[in-house]
Amino acid sequence: MGRRPKWGRPVHGVLLLNKPAGITANDALQKAKRLFFANRAGHTGALDPLATGVLPICLGEATKFSQYLLDADKRYRSTFVFGMTTASGDADGDVLETKDASGLTEKAVLKAMEAFRGSIKQVPSMYSALKHKGQPLYKLARQGLEVEREAREVEIFEFELLSFTPGAQPRAEVEVHCSKGTYIRSIAEDLGQALGVGAYVEVLHRSAAGPFDEADAVTLDELTEERGEDKAEVLDHHLLPMDSPASSLPKLVLPDDSGYYVRQGQPVMDLQVYRIGTEGDMVRLFLENGDFLGVGEITDEGCVAPRRLVSGT
Repeated sequence: MGRRPKWGRPVHGVLLLNKPAGITANDALQKAKRLFFANRAGHTGALDPLATGVLPICLGEATKFSQYLLDADKRYRSTFVFGMTTASGDADGDVLETKDASGLTEKAVLKAMEAFRGSIKQVPSMYSALKHKGQPLYKLARQGLEVEREAREVEIFEFELLSFTPGAQPRAEVEVHCSKGTYIRSIAEDLGQALGVGAYVEVLHRSAAGPFDEADAVTLDELTEERGEDKAEVLDHHLLPMDSPASSLPKLVLPDDSGYYVRQGQPVMDLQVYRIGTEGDMVRLFLENGDFLGVGEITDEGCVAPRRLVSGT
């Protein structure tokens, strides 16, 4: 029997999606993949159904460079509700405990927040996408199971209070700039515990992921309306270049003859190498005509070795 034809078309680039509430990151990925009729796609960091905001989606060859976005810093705006804890740490979870938080003040919240800046340790939520023996923790949690999780070190670069609303269940709107692997729900829960009243996340919005900002993101509704009955190609102008996930890496432009050897997987020597980095540094590789070859590593003696190449190069 012949092989089944592959669904979709080869389309390459990064879609900066503004994910709506109520669907998972994977749901959003699949909807975007269908709209673009793309044969390969992957997202770059999960967002819970409750969460909205920046979700970069890599299509085609861009998926090879998605790790750079997974490793990137993130920015969030969130609303914490004090005086209540939930099973999931957010508004979607069952209520576990309620306490009177009417005496909580803005001053107390600001004081407690100080301990959550810089390097801190977090125990990942049972409702996270981390895996235990191949199973995502959130699937185990939904079965009523709990497993031991090790605390992990994360970096909180900024943690600011935007507004505070007192009451029986006070609300704090906060902004967080953090390293990869940070759980905002865990910050809310730990802050609530530090204040003795408990807390959960009511609203969560990712405003930036690495170099990408929400101002440049497009919604699924906008894409659906723009496409209408037209072919998927009408949406391609929304795609950012394949190398954009790795845009923080220095750019190295190679002559065609060097590009030929890179395509064969061989290291090449170039006088520019030590002007842009040192041994062990990663660089983006381009030809003089602007074609993106992939990512390489600076080695000894002024050479650069290919590490992740675009197919066909």
